[in-house]
Amino acid sequence: MATPNGDHTGARIREQRKLARLGQRELAARIPYSYSLLNQVECGARPATDAFVAAVAAALGIASSRLREPLRAADTQSGRLVALVRPIREALDLYDLDPEPMTDRPVVELVADADRLCRQVRATHLRAAARELPSVISALTRAARTAPTTQTWQALASTYRTAHDIALKTGFPDLAIVALDRMGWAAERASDPCLAAVRHYKRALGHARSGQDLGRRLVEAGHALVADETSREALAVAGQLHLGASAVAARAGDGDAVAHHIAAARGLAARLGGEAREVHWLSFGQLNVSLHEMGAAITMRQFDEALRQARAMKLPAATLTSRRARFLVDRATVEMQTGHSDAALRHLVEARRTAPEQTRYHPRTRETVSGLLHSARRTPDGLGLLAAWVGL
Repeated sequence: MATPNGDHTGARIREQRKLARLGQRELAARIPYSYSLLNQVECGARPATDAFVAAVAAALGIASSRLREPLRAADTQSGRLVALVRPIREALDLYDLDPEPMTDRPVVELVADADRLCRQVRATHLRAAARELPSVISALTRAARTAPTTQTWQALASTYRTAHDIALKTGFPDLAIVALDRMGWAAERASDPCLAAVRHYKRALGHARSGQDLGRRLVEAGHALVADETSREALAVAGQLHLGASAVAARAGDGDAVAHHIAAARGLAARLGGEAREVHWLSFGQLNVSLHEMGAAITMRQFDEALRQARAMKLPAATLTSRRARFLVDRATVEMQTGHSDAALRHLVEARRTAPEQTRYHPRTRETVSGLLHSARRTPDGLGLLAAWVGL
């Protein structure tokens, strides 16, 4: 089942019409335009004039801007989100400034705070972590610049990684890039090859859409950093880099490369013998490999195969909340794409209940809700509520 083609005004008219539970003929009867024209506008065959949009908006009881421009979940709360991340931006800019006088806290407390913030993000408590993160970055920056130790630099790099994850999950990719740059700066001073390799993994994922070559080079750079390491940490990071490479290859439609990297990751997971949750919160293991294999199938639009994998997968009770919610959204996508609309809606509702913040801001949530609206003859109550929740 295809999702709507494009993000044109006609597609948004169709979405809003279905949310109002009107058929095309019912809406056409409320505007001074023909059913035929409405049909052609909705499918993108004819442009929507300003007068047409105004008439439809009036009939639906909404502002014309909702039909002219896509309204995303992040946009509906943009002021609050910008205010939430602004202190994080400011904290990231402290890295090369002389520290101001402040009450020093024991490094052991700051390290524990850095780890706790990572844990909060994995539990999808994004706003709580975002509110506390700037003060922890500031305190660790001061500690690293006034009394530098490997442990302090490692903890600072960890908070920068948390800043990256929060920025990405709340829709601020520019801030995520800055945070990764800071992570590299701190990892270099910590002389920690595994942290530096994790940064390359994150960078590769950020470039997955722009082409295979850059992502491949970043993964190779990460592997070079841990090539001579044999610790459990290094094995987990090397495996995660292979998973990053599989995502990059999937974007390029290179099925052979995907299979190669998934197989390599499975081999490293087998050597570890269990999930390495303690390694930089990567939670690398066989489940992680399976989830990335399914994600690659979705990216390559192999929806039948992705659905087979999803239905065969059983997530343990101890699965991280962020990972469980992402799986539910992905499963909803493949259920929708293979024509199982009720199952897709059910998994979206469960994802919302599991991790509301992460699910609301995930782009695949909106794509799936839009696809369900596109295919539904009548909009179920649950779908209408979800559509309003994500900003459609």
